[in-house]
Amino acid sequence: NPKTGGPGLNEDQLKRAFEFCDDYKEFLDSAKTEREAVTEAVRLAEIAGFVPFEKGKVYQAGEKVYRVNRGKAVMLAVIGSKPISEGVRFAIAHIDSPRLDLKPNPLYEADELAMFKTHYYGGIKKYQWTTVPLAMHGVICLADGSRLEVRIGEEEGDPQFCVTDLLPHLGYEQEKKPLGTAIPGENLNILVGSLPISDEKGSDLVKLNTLKLLHEKYGLVEADFLSAEIEFVPA
Repeated sequence: NPKTGGPGLNEDQLKRAFEFCDDYKEFLDSAKTEREAVTEAVRLAEIAGFVPFEKGKVYQAGEKVYRVNRGKAVMLAVIGSKPISEGVRFAIAHIDSPRLDLKPNPLYEADELAMFKTHYYGGIKKYQWTTVPLAMHGVICLADGSRLEVRIGEEEGDPQFCVTDLLPHLGYEQEKKPLGTAIPGENLNILVGSLPISDEKGSDLVKLNTLKLLHEKYGLVEADFLSAEIEFVPA
């Protein structure tokens, strides 16, 4: 007769369980992409006494070191007392970050709306990503060689983003489809603008206004998206 663990815990055990869960929730909020997970892991490792690995240095048993690989993976080691020839213990975990990645040239205009083209990653259930508030996280390498970190949608007053969906009274055909096919992956595009640039004539004026806002705030031009790694995650 399997039972849940909760009723069998004493007050102290229950308190420690909640504290563990609170820490885990904070980690999930701080580490929504691989890069952020590495940054947060390094922060926690340093609190636990780990220091950056130095090539050529001789370490003593019990010392703790870490090394970051290109900002997207982290290796931590506790130096043992026996030689490596007698074996090494590995604990390996994958940083899985379900998300929507921007494609290299993502910005386009359709139906007088500015949209970002995306590609989903991480085995997502596509129907869960429509109309959910999303935040924009990522890194952009600018033409002058500088690196810009982007995080929009997490702070009070930030704009947030979404993937649009059909209204119930327009989704009759959609509702007849199986859950896995009702929302195609190619439709998971991000709504980013609806206001055209004023005093201009021509096409794609909403897209142009969106680029204008990005340039005013971040100094971006459209070509910068080619060297960007931008991801959308639940806000």
